[in-house]
Amino acid sequence: MIKYKLICKECKNLFDSWFSSSKEYDRLKKKKFLNCLICDSLNVEKTLMSPNVLRVKNNSKITAKDEKYKKIKKKITEYQKFIKKNFEYVGENFAYEARSIHYKNKKKPKNIYGSSSKEELKELREEGIEVEVIPWLKENSN
Repeated sequence: MIKYKLICKECKNLFDSWFSSSKEYDRLKKKKFLNCLICDSLNVEKTLMSPNVLRVKNNSKITAKDEKYKKIKKKITEYQKFIKKNFEYVGENFAYEARSIHYKNKKKPKNIYGSSSKEELKELREEGIEVEVIPWLKENSN
C-alpha cells in the first residue's frame, strides 16, 4: 500500500488517498477514476510528499545507541581536556607551526593543536610531518 497526497488543480483541495501500488495510481488516473471530493473535477495530481519515518518500537535499541554515544562523547571530552592542558593552541596557523617545529626553525619543539584544511594536512603528511585528526566538540554542545 502507498499513500499519496493529491491536489485538485481546480479548487486547490488537498487530500490523501491510498493505492495498492504506484502503478495502480497511474491506472486509475488513466481511466479517469480519480476525482476531487469537493468539486468532482478530474484534474487531480500527486503533490510533493515527505516520507513517513517509522519509529523504533524497541526503546532498548535507542537507549543502547544513546549510551554508546554518551560514552564516545565523554572519551572525546577527556582527550580535549588533555590536549588543552598539555598542548599549545595555534589556531589557523597549525600548518605553519607544524612545519616550523619539524624543520627545527623553533628552538624548543612543543606540542601544538589547531585547525587545518584537508589539503594542508595532506601536504604535511607528504613532507613526513606526523599529524592526527580528532573530532572536536564545542564546549556548549549537548
